[in-house]
Amino acid sequence: MHADARSSRSSLADTDIVLARQLRNRSSAPDRVPSGGHDAGEPLTGALSPFEVLFEADLPSYALPHELNRLYGRLGFADRVVYSNFVSSVDGVVTFGSGVSAGSVISGKNPADRFLMGLLRACADAVVIGVGTLRATPGHLWTPAHVCPDFATEFATLRNTLRRSPEPRLVILSNRGQLDFDHPALKGALVITTKDGAKRCSSRVPSSCEVITLGTGKAVDIKRAFAEMTRVGYEVVLTEGGPHVMGELIKSRLLDEMFLTLSPVIAGRDKEHRLGMVEGVELLPRIPVWSRLRSARRHGDYLFLRYALPR
Repeated sequence: MHADARSSRSSLADTDIVLARQLRNRSSAPDRVPSGGHDAGEPLTGALSPFEVLFEADLPSYALPHELNRLYGRLGFADRVVYSNFVSSVDGVVTFGSGVSAGSVISGKNPADRFLMGLLRACADAVVIGVGTLRATPGHLWTPAHVCPDFATEFATLRNTLRRSPEPRLVILSNRGQLDFDHPALKGALVITTKDGAKRCSSRVPSSCEVITLGTGKAVDIKRAFAEMTRVGYEVVLTEGGPHVMGELIKSRLLDEMFLTLSPVIAGRDKEHRLGMVEGVELLPRIPVWSRLRSARRHGDYLFLRYALPR
């Protein structure tokens, strides 16, 4: 475990006290989220107001286009980094048991959350998902403009400034190669799978889709997968994979940072098997992984948190 992992408990506790005081002492400012932000409909993002910065550590900072900087503030990453982005209900639910994408439901398609999704994608060389995420979101494209079209021009400008490709490369992790072969996101994607998975999918994916075999067993070797991404030049990598991908990344000490949107909705649990952010690995009490709060922002009733993990 990283030397900072245990000592960070005290600094994180101090930060929480400051954050709590800021929230408690602030005047009741007008809600920054439009009334449609809690609705299941598609709210407009054109009138998005700035995020309120509650806390921010000394972090790297890109030269963001003016409008992105005005809305979000500073944002940047180390030269080589793996970071995740999740939205969670207040009670810790990030997925539903039905296999349908839960993110938009849990966030209420909140404009600020969608803006941040686009911004984080705009920073990345590649976006990594699991095959379950692909199947749960038919028609989706993992590009900045798809999730937040109102800022497509600013996202493109940022990518040009960072000398990124016009769009981040979509990387799909699949153990069995059982893909939705009609999904539009497969065009130009990179599929990393097993030997058996490659046999199943190689002849069925679009010609623009690349398939790489990593491992002869039943599961993709996630360490080799990320090493391959680094080898081909994807050094700033965003994962939007599900809880099991998160579990593998944390277990393998591959994840550097987490972005977590805390939605004010309460999801509940009963019959459906609803997952939390990390699945497939049990950490507490034997091997706790203490994260460190790096920034906290507020937009209406939503909190936007950024954590660093020990490597």
